[in-house]
Amino acid sequence: MDQDLPRPKRRRFSKGMYILPSLFTTANMALGFYAILEVIHATAHEYFHLDNAAIAIGFAVLFDGLDGRIARMTGTTSDFGRELDSLADAITFGVAPALLAWTWGFYLMPPVLLSSWQWQIKLTQLGAIASFLFLIAGASRLARFNITSNPQPSNPGRPGKKYFVGMPIPAGAGVIAAVVHFESGDPIVSSYTALAWLAMVATVGYLMVSTWRFYSFKDIDFRSRHPFRLILFLALVFAAIRFFSGPFLFAVALLYMVSGVFWRLQWIFRRRTGPPPPPKFKEASQVS
Repeated sequence: MDQDLPRPKRRRFSKGMYILPSLFTTANMALGFYAILEVIHATAHEYFHLDNAAIAIGFAVLFDGLDGRIARMTGTTSDFGRELDSLADAITFGVAPALLAWTWGFYLMPPVLLSSWQWQIKLTQLGAIASFLFLIAGASRLARFNITSNPQPSNPGRPGKKYFVGMPIPAGAGVIAAVVHFESGDPIVSSYTALAWLAMVATVGYLMVSTWRFYSFKDIDFRSRHPFRLILFLALVFAAIRFFSGPFLFAVALLYMVSGVFWRLQWIFRRRTGPPPPPKFKEASQVS
């Protein structure tokens, strides 16, 4: 009897559909390469190139979010696509922002006093170390994501795909790009500000290799039957980026970075102030 029943037809996509997510990944890589070229051009003291590099990294974050979502929605995920996406992320969100962070925050900083010249050289060297730590942290974050089948944060709450384990590398690059864009590409002019930037670059690198949880936005359903609220929200976001891109993106990047720290501190506070287990639980655990 079962053989007489019609079998459901599987939805098949043409081979060209499998190229679509890779096109977004290729655009991601092209923007990263463009950002590197813009940073090199900025060394001739044309600082608007740094702002162009930051904007390119911001658009790359958008393309990076689209390629994976399109692949999942169309059922065209592949091992080749995953590997290509990982390599593109290493260039666009690792090499490009590390070079941008060092050039903007340290290399192009003008000497304030002749007596501080040696100190500025040391600061530039420390900035190079912090930028390299950002790069190696981002690469380690990608490697851990590729080999871990079911990653769990150290403060998971309810496990699932709602959270990332550690800050994702596009978000880390987005923090670097948002700060540079907020300043319109004008380099840092104070050694104290450079020290704060040094600490921030190192902090972002640490958050990427940490096991703290960050919201993944994967539970947002773009195929919802009632998309009016989502469309209105996206319209407001695009309008804010169009007219107030610098302050808006700066606030969004910092809030996302602080959110991971907030969830971690909340977990620590709850663990320390939580009630002790009941006596019956202790006796049962000793017997077992």
